[in-house]
Amino acid sequence: MRRGLGLVIAIALAAVHLPAGARPAAAADSLNLFGWSEYIPQVVIDEFTEESGIEVNYEMYASNEEMLAKLFSGATKYDLIQPSEYVVEALVKEGKLEKLDKAKLPNMKNIAPDYFGLPHDPQLDYSVPYMSGTVGVVINTAKITDPVTGYADVFQEKYKGRIVVLDDALEIVTWALHVLGLPPNDVNKESLEKVKPILQKWLPLVKVYDSDSPKTALLNGDVDLGVVWSGEAALLYNEDKKFKYVLPKEGAHRFIDNLSIPKGAPNSDAALKFIDYILKPEVSVKISAEFPYTNPNAAARKLLTPAERDNPASYPPGNPKLDTFRDIGANAVLVDKLITDLKAQSGT
Repeated sequence: MRRGLGLVIAIALAAVHLPAGARPAAAADSLNLFGWSEYIPQVVIDEFTEESGIEVNYEMYASNEEMLAKLFSGATKYDLIQPSEYVVEALVKEGKLEKLDKAKLPNMKNIAPDYFGLPHDPQLDYSVPYMSGTVGVVINTAKITDPVTGYADVFQEKYKGRIVVLDDALEIVTWALHVLGLPPNDVNKESLEKVKPILQKWLPLVKVYDSDSPKTALLNGDVDLGVVWSGEAALLYNEDKKFKYVLPKEGAHRFIDNLSIPKGAPNSDAALKFIDYILKPEVSVKISAEFPYTNPNAAARKLLTPAERDNPASYPPGNPKLDTFRDIGANAVLVDKLITDLKAQSGT
């Protein structure tokens, strides 16, 4: 529904320079927002414009990779982007994000404490959490009756042609790393050789690769289980309680999508106003209603309905083993090549 993790472009950012003629003039009454597809409710944008007088030009992308390519091509100068956690880390390293003027973000006080101190941006100096979530397993319990507790349970021969997974090379590689007991950020030539035999068995079993709307194949009955974004799983659960969401026992990815201001953004004040508007609890809760991921806004969570808070995909119970992704630099190229080659071999 919302994303496919980008892998390659961050390693080249230091060498990229925007052409001088590509920057539109700053305008206090406009905002060029570049965000994930189907991730910001139109009503939120419209009400921000009504309140602030700032027109929002909302352009969408389907992956971090696409966002970075357009951002640094210089064709358009964006004021606000939605990078995932490891992309924030890469952009900060390369000096490509503006440091946030927190005096203009009074509503940052609403961010839950556990979103501070993370490796990609410990003090949230360059990014504000917009929405978070996990990657886990969805099971149609009307069709699958055997226990499914992790990745190894999904990728079995008996489920061949019944599986949907995210079309995301890094995600897929980390699932195999988890099965081997290796850290998900331990991505290098040696570890990729270790996961290759596992992935050679797994990928021929997959029927559908879909990062935009993996829930669709499950709702249509085309597949019976899969590894998907938690927000997609939450929507499935709301549709029919037969769809069960499980965080794999081997470990799972906790992603964090953020709001950040690119270096040199012409309308940075407008971007700050939009960020602070999003952080209002009464606004943030509207986003959760349409896109039921994990809301980082602690004040907004108090406004959720009991059904929203009790959705096990949006707010998984217990104390699951979760990791955020780190910037893996040049090893990203190896990840892409491995999955591309294996897909070709398996005919998918």
